[in-house]
Amino acid sequence: MGKVLEKTIDIDSILQSKMGAKAKWVPRPLVSWLKRIIHQDQVNAYLWDSRDKVGTDWLEECVRYLQMSLKVEGADNLPDKNDGRLYTIVSNHPLGGADGVALGAIIGRHFDSRFRYLVNDLLMNLPGLAPLCIPINKTGKQSRSFPAMVKAGFESDNQMLMYPAGICSRRQKDGSIRDIPWSKTFIVKSVEYQRDVVPIHFSGQNSNFFYRLANFSDRYLPFNLAMLFLVDEMYKNVGKTFEIKIGKPIPWQTFDKSKTPQQWAQYVQDKVYSL
Repeated sequence: MGKVLEKTIDIDSILQSKMGAKAKWVPRPLVSWLKRIIHQDQVNAYLWDSRDKVGTDWLEECVRYLQMSLKVEGADNLPDKNDGRLYTIVSNHPLGGADGVALGAIIGRHFDSRFRYLVNDLLMNLPGLAPLCIPINKTGKQSRSFPAMVKAGFESDNQMLMYPAGICSRRQKDGSIRDIPWSKTFIVKSVEYQRDVVPIHFSGQNSNFFYRLANFSDRYLPFNLAMLFLVDEMYKNVGKTFEIKIGKPIPWQTFDKSKTPQQWAQYVQDKVYSL
């Protein structure tokens, strides 16, 4: 007899940790629906099957599990892992899940796992991923420790992989799928710690339903309802092919006083979309 499957992702305990005693007032049908929409049983089965893998190995296993085909252009633009330098790697965030896994697998393999994500703290629930993460609280109020976590990441000897939009892409008025304006944090920190910036563009999109929901949520709700559907979107993207275009590193000295950090962030974002 094999060991009974352990629940790594457990909606009941997540609600408990986020809401405390109030969690018991959440209607049971809503809890059941949540478990279904985040594919709790499917995800836990995968996490159990891949429990012996961690870090880059786990990410590569995840790419296999999601049957993703990755076409990488400009791989020679990734800096030499032995050049003794540290970089900030930034990308657009079209999918909000599978793109993070795929890019992590590529960056992790190239840099011998010496990289860290700045990510939503819910992802710390994934044991294979947690060692690669510097968590950011995206679900409640912005964590007071956010600056300390960013500082720790940039002061470490790891490459930093960031999604400066903070949330996955949205459908714009013209119908295009694009990130919201990028936060300037990566510019400020890259200059402070003298890290060149590697721009990356990741292709792909979520379902029309997702974008309608995300736009509704952004406009009318005080929380990011669309985030709940990201796992469901990940399963909808199983078996697809994605293009990853890696641009030439931008020297940190580029980001001088001729523009504000916010304008430089926009400059890099535009560069990513021109790749």
